[in-house]
Amino acid sequence: MLYRLAEIERLLDDGGPGLYVRFSAGYAADLEAGPADAESGLPLPGLPAHPLDPESWWTLPRSEWIARQLSRLPAPRHAPREGVAPERFAWLLRGREVGRGPEGDVLVADVHVVGRLAECLIEQADRLWAERFDAVLGRREAEQVSVAHA
Repeated sequence: MLYRLAEIERLLDDGGPGLYVRFSAGYAADLEAGPADAESGLPLPGLPAHPLDPESWWTLPRSEWIARQLSRLPAPRHAPREGVAPERFAWLLRGREVGRGPEGDVLVADVHVVGRLAECLIEQADRLWAERFDAVLGRREAEQVSVAHA
């Protein structure tokens, strides 16, 4: 279990590129279900995940990139279905990028599980992102783009 953003930064330093975060019921459940596009039912060549390696254009602190990526995840407290919160959580993986999913997320194959993220780490990321940036403005702009393309 990982509890602090600094632990993720250490993993980036020690393990090189290819670190991703995924929100699901875990790797075993993902393997059992098989990666598939929910809308079309088509099989995917890998698991959808968010990259934690900052892009080359990102010139701000790496911790802020990580916080941004983690703050985009649905936290367990935000994911109820039919009145029941499913056992879903954020977890880190390493793997090989094999494409993009229908939502533009990275598809990762040859998955190696790194660890699970504690909810307090997600909360730390949310706080950092909210303190450092205008996250409400960014979400509002994203919604406007979505409406414009509808």
